[in-house]
Amino acid sequence: MLKCYSSSEIIKVLQKKGFVFISQKGSHAKFRKISSPPLTVIIPTSKKEIPFGTFKSILRQAGLSEDDFRKK
Repeated sequence: MLKCYSSSEIIKVLQKKGFVFISQKGSHAKFRKISSPPLTVIIPTSKKEIPFGTFKSILRQAGLSEDDFRKK
């Protein structure tokens, strides 16, 4: 069964992985990791459950795997 993650859970994991908050416009926050090449991820904030497709898109943008979120 698939686990749904909240915005705050995703943000905590991203920050542990080196992403920093850049800006926010409306209900979407932008996080960036300075690497080669720089990675930018847009997160919809204040969501209790992120849809699985959106979660997979966030993983792809961040270059992370689902295991990174399971381990937290």
